[in-house]
Amino acid sequence: MDKKLGGLLLLFFLLFTVFASSILFNGQLSSITRAKEDYTPSAATSLLFAYPLLLKSDGVSKSTISVFVRSDKGMPVKDQKITVTASVGTLSEGEVTTDEKGKATLTITSTNPGVSTINAVIAGSLKIAQPLTVTFE
Repeated sequence: MDKKLGGLLLLFFLLFTVFASSILFNGQLSSITRAKEDYTPSAATSLLFAYPLLLKSDGVSKSTISVFVRSDKGMPVKDQKITVTASVGTLSEGEVTTDEKGKATLTITSTNPGVSTINAVIAGSLKIAQPLTVTFE
């Protein structure tokens, strides 16, 4: 009889502890125990790419520009508005938004030959550290 009573008491206190902690924390326990991810964009770790870098200035040939927005830890940052400017040529869009992987794409064409310097600004204030150049022949 003593073993059965001890087992029931142990079960009661175990269930009471689980119930009380779920009421007290109300789902906050997972937010306390999980590591926080950094979703602040960084101008130093964000990247700007284009392909091809050399193309004809016929107004038809396109270079695809990809912008990757990353945090200080290199994690992708989604839903960031990026303003892209070019010194030569016409961009398909002036402002793009990053997807789930922190990537945004657009294209550039030109009817004038020259070297186009492309800059990107994240959220209106963070200029990506490395500009990009695309040459139109």
